[in-house]
Amino acid sequence: MVVVLQATIAGFSLEVMSSVRAYVAGEALWSRSQKNAVYFLNLYLHSGEPSQFAQYQASLAVPIGDEFARWALERDPVDVEAARIGFLQGGNHPDDVPGLIWLFRYFNGVSFLQEAIHEWTATDPMLLELSVFGEVIRSELAKGPVRDNGRLQFLSARLSELNTQFTVHAKRFSAVLGEGSRAIKVTLTCINIATAAALILLLIWHTRRLVLQRQAFEDALHAEKERLAWQASHDWLTGLSNRRAFEARLQGELDNVAAGPLGLILLDLDQFKNVNDSCGHLAGDRLLCQVSSLLQRDRRPHDLVARLGGDEFGLILPQCSPSSTVDIAERLRRSLELFSFTWDDRCFAVTASVGVTCIADRDTSLEEAMRRADAACYRAKEKGRNRVQVDSVRPDVVLVAPRPREAVAAQG
Repeated sequence: MVVVLQATIAGFSLEVMSSVRAYVAGEALWSRSQKNAVYFLNLYLHSGEPSQFAQYQASLAVPIGDEFARWALERDPVDVEAARIGFLQGGNHPDDVPGLIWLFRYFNGVSFLQEAIHEWTATDPMLLELSVFGEVIRSELAKGPVRDNGRLQFLSARLSELNTQFTVHAKRFSAVLGEGSRAIKVTLTCINIATAAALILLLIWHTRRLVLQRQAFEDALHAEKERLAWQASHDWLTGLSNRRAFEARLQGELDNVAAGPLGLILLDLDQFKNVNDSCGHLAGDRLLCQVSSLLQRDRRPHDLVARLGGDEFGLILPQCSPSSTVDIAERLRRSLELFSFTWDDRCFAVTASVGVTCIADRDTSLEEAMRRADAACYRAKEKGRNRVQVDSVRPDVVLVAPRPREAVAAQG
């Protein structure tokens, strides 16, 4: 579109300049033909040679043809065909004729062209007089040579006056066209420069918009990829990592277990089904979200907390000794024990069965690590829930902490 607009303006500029040039060339031919008509008529006056009268007529036909063309263009409606014939009779090149007609029709109100047309129109009476003058001289010479010197001098003097008048108007016509041509050149040059500058700015703006659109698209695509990646690796309800991300991270830590022992904790809420059954799934979802927040509260920056499904959670503790892993598991169990879940003025105690395993052997597989932690969690449930069960060669090793209110009751 930018190229088309610039090409259109350039084409318009060339058409205007070409048409003005055609008028300048036509004026030169028109002026020369008028002078030739006067010159040959004057020769004919003194010699009576018919060939000179024929040359006079041929020369006079040029400005008369241009005059007819102008009259055709000034009619309402415009007679384009008559104007074309007139300009061709005026000796104008056929390729210039459409431009002559176009410029006259659509720009005759422009000051310089209006003034040039005025000078052109001013020669109409002179052309008529010259035409009549030629017929008068021919009729007189038909009777024989003009022997009256006074009459001969009068006719010659009048022809000289006509020639002078033609010359004055022709010079003015040429000067006006020259000034107009220069003014048009400057104007069109400024328009082209301004248009080119505007188009460059438009192109820059359009390019910048495309760049911004592309950047926005890439940002949106990147955000969508991140969103999809996040959805693929996170639990939609709690925002924790899901089982897939948990197992991928665990595999990575198992491959790097030589850097330090790895702690693995699986945690299963006790009696979660009671909340769901008595208060509905919305209450169960709220409980899972609150438990998720609690599990993340004191974790180390490089630890991973994940929801593995239902009411089951997992924690990966890189470079964590067995004793530290057990301490962390116990703190989590106690935090849950001290936490009360409230829904519709009903209060629920929350406890968890926790299975712990510590891995120092890099040959341990993902399945083996998960099996050991899951087995420990299962044994914690079997032994009465609300316990931390450590996976070891002695499966009877269990850390048990009574609930605070149970301890108070026992002391009472």
